[in-house]
Order: sequence, then C-alpha cells, then structure tokens
Amino acid sequence: MIVMGGIIGGGIFVNPSVVARAVHTSGLTLAAWAVGGAIALVGAFVYAELAALRPRVGGQYAYLRDAYHPIVAFLYGWVLLLVIQSGGMAGAAIIFGRYFREMSGVNVPAQVIAAATLGILTIINCFGVRAGTNAQNALMLTKLAAIAMLIGVGWIMVTPHAALPAGGEPSGGLTGFAAAMVPVLFAYGGWQTASFVSGEMRDPTRDLPRGLLIGVVGVIVLYLVVTYVCLRALGVDGLANTATPASEVMRMALGNRGARLIALGIAISTVGFLSQGMLTAPRVYYAMARDGVFFRAVGTVSSRTRVPVVAIVLQGVWATAIAATGRYDQILNYVVALDVLFFGLTGASLIVFRARQRAETGDHVRVPLHPVTTALFVLACWAISVTTIVHNPRDAGMGVVILLIGIVVYQFWRKSGALPEHDLTDVTSA
Repeated sequence: MIVMGGIIGGGIFVNPSVVARAVHTSGLTLAAWAVGGAIALVGAFVYAELAALRPRVGGQYAYLRDAYHPIVAFLYGWVLLLVIQSGGMAGAAIIFGRYFREMSGVNVPAQVIAAATLGILTIINCFGVRAGTNAQNALMLTKLAAIAMLIGVGWIMVTPHAALPAGGEPSGGLTGFAAAMVPVLFAYGGWQTASFVSGEMRDPTRDLPRGLLIGVVGVIVLYLVVTYVCLRALGVDGLANTATPASEVMRMALGNRGARLIALGIAISTVGFLSQGMLTAPRVYYAMARDGVFFRAVGTVSSRTRVPVVAIVLQGVWATAIAATGRYDQILNYVVALDVLFFGLTGASLIVFRARQRAETGDHVRVPLHPVTTALFVLACWAISVTTIVHNPRDAGMGVVILLIGIVVYQFWRKSGALPEHDLTDVTSA
C-alpha cells in the first residue's frame, strides 16, 4: 500500500494529455508509459536490492551516504525537502484543490484548499506510524476503486474513437519523446519512498523487496490500461486537447454526474499520495539530523507517538509554501530534474556496493542482468534530468540553484563543527 500509494497520485488522471501533446500519436503515447514503467521496474529492483543490503532508517539517504560521501547524502535530503518531495506534494495538493472545487462547487482558491489538506495530513501523521498507515491503506483502497471505475466505465460504456488505430503524425522526434517522459516519470515517481521506513519494519529484507516489485508492477498495469482507455474514448487529438481526460471520459459515459464522480475519486487519490508522502519522507530529515547535518530538533522523536514530529511539521509547512506560490506545470519541471538525477546516483550506488562486496553472496533479491540494466537505468535518469533542465531552464533551474545552495550550507555546517567526527571521515567501510 505504501509503494502504490507513493506512486499513484493525481498525475495519472492529468498527465496522459500532457504526453499526448508531446508525441501526437497513440502508439508513442502508450510507448512513453511503457518505457517509463520499464525504468520504474528496474529502479524498483535496484531499490529492493539496496533495501536488502542496507535496511536502515532514511533509505535512499543512507545508500548515498554510505556509497559516496556525506555531502552527497546531505544534498539529497536538502533537495528532497526543498524540491522533490515537498514540490511533488505541493503539485498534488493543487490538483486536489482544483478537483475539490469542481466536485463541491465551493468558491475557495485551490491554494487555500491545498494548504488546509496538507495541514490536516500533517496532524494525522504526527499521531504515529499506525495512524498514518491506517489512513494510507484506506485512501489507497479507495483510489484503486476510482481507477477501476474509470477503466470499467470507459471501456464498456464509451464508444471507441475511430482515430485510435491511426494515431496521428509523430511530432518532435526524440526531443518530443524525451519531453513526454517528464510527466510520465513524475507520475511513476514515488516507489523509492517506501525505503524511507525500512528501519521501522519488522522484516525489511523480506517485505520491502516484495512490496517494491509487486507494487510497481501493479502500477504499470494500471497506468497502461488507464492511458489506453483514454485514447480509446477520446483519440489522441481529443486527449491532447483536454486538461482533464478522466473527467471527459466519464462525462461521455455518464454525463456531468460521471464527471463529478471521477472528480471525487481523483481528489481521494491525491489525498492518498499526500498521506504517503507525509508518512515516509520525514524519516530522511530525521536521519540527516541524527547525522548532524540538519537542525538538531528535526532528529528528535515524540516520547508519546515515537515519530519525528518536528520533521513532519517542517515538511508540511514547506510543501504548503510551494503550493501557494507555484503552478502545476512549473512544479512538475522543478521536481523531475532533480528527482531523476538522484535516482541515477542511487542506481550507481548499487554498482559501488557490489564492487566492494564481490565475495559476498546471499539469497536476497538481485537486479537481473546487473550491471547492464543498472547502468541503463542510471543513464536514462541522467539523460532525462539534463533534457528537462535544457528545455525548462527557468523552472528546473530553480531546483539546480537550490542544490548549489545546499553545497554552501553543508560547508558552513562542517566548518562550524556541527558535524559529528564520524560523519567527516571516509565511509567506504560503512
């Protein structure tokens, strides 16, 4: 539930139209989602093996710290808070605000609704892991029901669009396809956040790899079917010309009542994504503080609920600030450029760990055809990062600036003596 909840948010209900506008053919639209799924699946294998090798609190942060140098891990946590996780949550909250207005008719700005939603989920997760996971499970089951409704109604009750086999003319070549991968990977992103709570699981070496692989495969199937249903109902041109493809499909089948019904499902799906982010990512900020590279208070745990309350509140406040000042398309480019950059670095960390432990064997999950598949995953992630920055220098460039500021902040912390002695030494034996 945590894996699928971290991936499925509002993106799948919006981003198929963004992809169709980038490539202009049905075949390439589906191909983009298939390629994105393949990247996510290889990534899931990478993270599953890393989780089995190093089941520690902080997940990806710990992998980067142990593979390279503490500054790399710090920069990941820095941009996770200021760009990746909080930005993704802000984008999802804005989608929720828009669909909540459409569903309820409430004349309140979407940013106000987004801020209120983020505040409520912050409070819920401050009550402990059990409260957070119970909310997550309930929201995940509800969003799966909403997706099943869209697929079933769209397939059975909507007459297929005649243009689906032809699919239009390709546009933009490799550049257009690379641009299409930005919304695709944004929609697929999130499988890695389950590793953040590995230190709190009873048997992470067994359960986390299973959850990663089963969850990602399930999401790939759902995304491909949802995209196909949208193409089947609207055609590639109709899909490209709407910003709310799920609502259009449901409106064709059931009228305005259907559009309002799917708006409710989208709203619940988005809240589920936000709940998952609130549950998992603060564990990274907690791990950073325990390493001495973040504010000490963030590394404290509530004596009553046993969760990092300060870290949870910090993330909620910053996500609210981003939601209040940014648009969805800006946030998308802002987030993806750095997200996939660190995906690639994490994939490369597995190559580092394998090289250090050549003689070590085990029965844990291993990446098929490593190192070829792992290297392809790394290169694909970095290529998409560079493409996003080149094509959207203003939005993605803001994230790069924040990354560079993080280098200065880390050096300040190191020179001020705030870092513990072990954190400044060579960590190749960690």
